[in-house]
Amino acid sequence: MELRQVRYFVTVAQELHFGRAAERLHIVQSAVSQQIRRLERELGTDLFDRSARQVRLTAVGERFLPEARALLAAEQRALAVVAELTAGRARALRLGTSTGLGAHLDRVLDALAGIAPEIGVELVSVRARERLDRVASHELDAAFLRGEPDSGRRDGLSFVPLWQDPLVAVVPARHRLAAVPGSVSLAELADVPLVLTERRNNRALVDLVVNACQDAGFTPLPGPTYGSLDDTLTAIGAPGVPAEGLWTVVYAAHAARLSTPGSPSCRSATSAWNSPPTSRYAAPTRPPDWTCC
Repeated sequence: MELRQVRYFVTVAQELHFGRAAERLHIVQSAVSQQIRRLERELGTDLFDRSARQVRLTAVGERFLPEARALLAAEQRALAVVAELTAGRARALRLGTSTGLGAHLDRVLDALAGIAPEIGVELVSVRARERLDRVASHELDAAFLRGEPDSGRRDGLSFVPLWQDPLVAVVPARHRLAAVPGSVSLAELADVPLVLTERRNNRALVDLVVNACQDAGFTPLPGPTYGSLDDTLTAIGAPGVPAEGLWTVVYAAHAARLSTPGSPSCRSATSAWNSPPTSRYAAPTRPPDWTCC
């Protein structure tokens, strides 16, 4: 049974005339008659009585008519659901982000609003590894990523370089280096435990920082780990932590927003970041509904 046949049946039942039904359906009468006959053969019974001058529904046809209408109504509901979901995807860009994008993200959102004001943006903040997984599975439309992705995580995704963002060292506000004007030497932090996320969470960042420390002549002392950057900064700036206690790194765009009183001090470290991480825009190789440059 085809929905087309059901639609033809309902139209003929409403008109009780094959010619008028064909006019409403914008097809020739013979096509309507042919499809009704096929439907009747499939059901194994007549739906219309054609013996008199006027077409009439048979008893089976009368019982079948409300079910046929319900079937067509269900079709319309299904189409409406799909249309609503499709329209929703077109209006909302699901964008994976991370802490520290700062003014860069503001510029991207402002540019998008100018290019396509009808598109809303849903910002989803998750770890870098999960961001790529979600883009690959189309749970996200695109995501920002710092550094180079693992070679095995490129399949089906395209990466567009966007900007380079310098790193700065973060020390307690009462640390002796916080009062030093200008940049400081990275080697001056050799005796201070370094707080970083686990390598599996952000391979590019961890490798860059550790390699920079080794280039400066030391292997960083491992400090405690915390669940988020906010927790790390809170721990570094906590009153009970010794002045020389801990240090970490943040991107310069994020450091610009850490200027509140009592916050840890952000210092530029000389000879530390020979190649600042490049932020990239990751998206499916063939985005389903939109493009972005």
